[in-house]
Amino acid sequence: MKKNINHISFRIVITFVFTIQLGVASAQDLHFSQFYEAPLLRNPALAGIYEGDVRIQGVYRTQWGSITYPFQTGSINAEYKFLVGKGQDYLTVGGQVLYDKAGSLNLQTVHVLPTVNFHKALSTNRMSYLSLGFMGGLVNRRLDRSRVTTDSQYDGFMYDNLLPDNETFRGSYAYTDMSVGMSFNTSFGSDEQHYLFAGAAYHHFNKPSNSFYRDIPHLPKTVLSGGLKLNFDEFTYVTFHGDYSRQMPFQELIAGGLYSKVFGSEGDVNYTVHGGMYYRYNDAFIPVLKMDVNRLSFGLSYDINVSKLARASLNRGGFEISMSWHAIRARADAPVLCPKF
Repeated sequence: MKKNINHISFRIVITFVFTIQLGVASAQDLHFSQFYEAPLLRNPALAGIYEGDVRIQGVYRTQWGSITYPFQTGSINAEYKFLVGKGQDYLTVGGQVLYDKAGSLNLQTVHVLPTVNFHKALSTNRMSYLSLGFMGGLVNRRLDRSRVTTDSQYDGFMYDNLLPDNETFRGSYAYTDMSVGMSFNTSFGSDEQHYLFAGAAYHHFNKPSNSFYRDIPHLPKTVLSGGLKLNFDEFTYVTFHGDYSRQMPFQELIAGGLYSKVFGSEGDVNYTVHGGMYYRYNDAFIPVLKMDVNRLSFGLSYDINVSKLARASLNRGGFEISMSWHAIRARADAPVLCPKF
């Protein structure tokens, strides 16, 4: 009898968690601690704001593996920019692919989102641009119906997986998602050696249906982003990034910075070592280590959980790794002016 009661209690908990997943998982978007390595997720108008002509970035995150089924999230984005017209205006085209797997039901989400961003030059003798970007594509969500348990499968004495769950929700669905954003970036200082950018984005503005049960519109999200790079000398600089996002009733604020030191000289292999800290408000401290080898970068971070889950998680959050590569192509025309973030 005690064994059956324990089994029933466990099933009730699983059913409750399942309900939370179906009702809330679609309410808040994916996020990364190394959010600066997934710029299109922040704002499509941040595409192309980097040194060089081509950039490829990837981020992988695993979280909560110490207390439950791990939540796994991955992102790959690619960008290519080229001049348009006779001035310093340029266009960036690219896209982002996102993958997320969460919870005991193997809730999986895949995003395929092409992006285009137009950069209007505001000056002819220094780097200063106003950018307007659009991103839109397809999103697919699915879960494993075989792992679903409901109270209809309790026969009065114990759980029976041969009984129907009597639920009518879909096992998978797809929708079109669209975002728009603007950004401003410029150089400043006596030698134009410092850089900054600021941007605002509005995600899910088409309010797509996003629910396994019925037609529930996706909650729109507003994101405000900023970045600042200060060069102390040729080999030392600091970089700050911050995002504030609002997706009613959820809010998120994350900010921090990295101190960077360059080793090597022109013509040799260049190494840059970065170290710093970010903080997601009321959630986690995030120490970060990063290394650049010429145009290839590797990053590692770990969330030290300080939220209300800290007692259960023992402050353990999740690991995140990133890799990025950028290049300057050989060209006969004038190079694109660009910030060195």
